[in-house]
Amino acid sequence: MRKIVVGGGASGLMAAYAAASCGHETLLLEKNEKLGKKIYITGKGRCNLTNDCPPDEFLQNVVHGAKFLTGAIYRFSPADTMKFMEENGLSLKTERGMRVFPVTDHASDVTKALEAACRRAGAEIRLNTEVLKIQIAENCVRGVLTRDGLIPADAVIVATGGLSYSSTGSTGDGYRFAAEAGHTVTDCVPSLTGIEADGVTEAQGISLKNVVLTAKQGEKTISSRFGELLFTHYGISGPLTLSLSAEINRIPLSEVSLYLDLKPALDIKTLDERLLKDFSERANEQMKSVLRGLLPKGLVALVLRAANIDAEKQANAVTREERKRLIEALKSFPIRPKKLRGFSEAVVTSGGVALREIDPKTMQSKKIKGLYFCGEVLDADAYTGGFNLQIAFSTGYAAGIGDKSVLTQ
Repeated sequence: MRKIVVGGGASGLMAAYAAASCGHETLLLEKNEKLGKKIYITGKGRCNLTNDCPPDEFLQNVVHGAKFLTGAIYRFSPADTMKFMEENGLSLKTERGMRVFPVTDHASDVTKALEAACRRAGAEIRLNTEVLKIQIAENCVRGVLTRDGLIPADAVIVATGGLSYSSTGSTGDGYRFAAEAGHTVTDCVPSLTGIEADGVTEAQGISLKNVVLTAKQGEKTISSRFGELLFTHYGISGPLTLSLSAEINRIPLSEVSLYLDLKPALDIKTLDERLLKDFSERANEQMKSVLRGLLPKGLVALVLRAANIDAEKQANAVTREERKRLIEALKSFPIRPKKLRGFSEAVVTSGGVALREIDPKTMQSKKIKGLYFCGEVLDADAYTGGFNLQIAFSTGYAAGIGDKSVLTQ
């Protein structure tokens, strides 16, 4: 059997390795001049390739598609990915949050390990080869059409990625292939990206640790997360924001309200006591100076504005009602989201080929025999921390093996 893998990224390389290891004649086609272009830029060039956690914990970090991915993650788990990489010459290290990186801190070494494994397994790799169309007849795959003509195949694995970082070749080809084959493609939106917001740009450059960001839709709390947040020239970013973006990207932002707890370690009573103490000790100082003991300088004006308190008002003149408003601003600072940053900055794409139309065990289409989808092209995504690359490896592995239950090493 000949299997063609379209796309030489994380999922495609793993699929090609698995297919070739099963004894299939395997051909990987990559339209770029080199493999793994998106891998090169992940983790700021270091490549956070997985998360060293058990499958059940892993699935708790999947935002969309956890049920669908359950079999694939248990079949080829983070531990399996780590073992695979180390057996193919890549030494690994685990950092904060159980994030796994190559010891060298070079993302290119991940691609090299994957490529070496593919070639050792017998897969053929062709670069600079763009697939224009998947040939289908009588609901069966027949091959792929390139500029050089038709390449016959019994199976085609689509591993073309999503829409994020289009400069790496992720231009949505897989969605077109899926639609042409009669598949449903859900709306694709940026995920794990910054959020543009009104009224906070003067805090640009301020990084906060140990804060809580909450998103609400009306009175309903969508998410409340603890971590690090960064104010930018457009709004907010940082790990906390990126994770939150994955939970609100399918909701109209006009319906979403964001609130930042700047002092989550202090309850209202304790915070009130702290303010009374500061106001007493610095009674004749202006509020813009007094709050410097609680907040970074660039946030003081924003918080006082949110509390509707004159920045030049003396601490001993602040009323009980004003103090109440100040506590509310510190515990629930409002951020007005305008839109998510685009695909050029998004770590992954949320949306894609509808999971109900894909066999979760093999990643084969339920509509077209011999047509498989894996990686980011699927409507499955997760938080930051190596989870999305692991989804690519696990689904690529499943697609490469197909109907075979055992992988021959």
